[in-house]
Amino acid sequence: MIAAVIFDLGGVVLESPLHAITAYERARGLPLNAINRAVVDAGEAGAWARLERGELTVETFCAPFEAECRACGIAIDARDLMARISETTVARPAMLEAIRRLRRHGLRVAALTNNWHHGDRTVGDGLRQEFDVFVESAAVGLRKPDPRIYDVVCRELGVAPARAVFLDDIGRNLKPARALGMATIKVDDPVPALRELGTLLGLELVG
Repeated sequence: MIAAVIFDLGGVVLESPLHAITAYERARGLPLNAINRAVVDAGEAGAWARLERGELTVETFCAPFEAECRACGIAIDARDLMARISETTVARPAMLEAIRRLRRHGLRVAALTNNWHHGDRTVGDGLRQEFDVFVESAAVGLRKPDPRIYDVVCRELGVAPARAVFLDDIGRNLKPARALGMATIKVDDPVPALRELGTLLGLELVG
């Protein structure tokens, strides 16, 4: 029986930062997905991965990330990009209501997010009170899809992976969760995802 639900933040509980990146690319006349390709090409040693593991702050991230993008043939203003992403971190009301219903029904609820330090804050700080457990990549030094971060959240929840369900908007972040035994739901749109979760749990989570 499922005892805990684990939510990604950006693209699940919050509006997706990918929309802000796409809008930035469009505004700058960059090829679609050019920034994501630069992130992937840089790999785990790249500035984006280091930012999400808490090894860089937004302030120290910008110059190396701009250099990595230049190496991929694109020119960006990283401060402008990150400011635009910050503006999209708006909570989805349907998700917040569902989280509150889950907790009222006695399920443990966690956030599991790849995020970063901005000054003395991290993305999503204002949502901490909505969750029983709040695991941030920048705080624990691990980032999805590293399997170890899924172990961290299950340990903090006090549940075995087989008794948890994980929601994320990125497929590669779901694969390690499934490998550990979690049920997984890919979130493209909040309402169908919540209906799928409700069916799995036998709860009404929409409307």
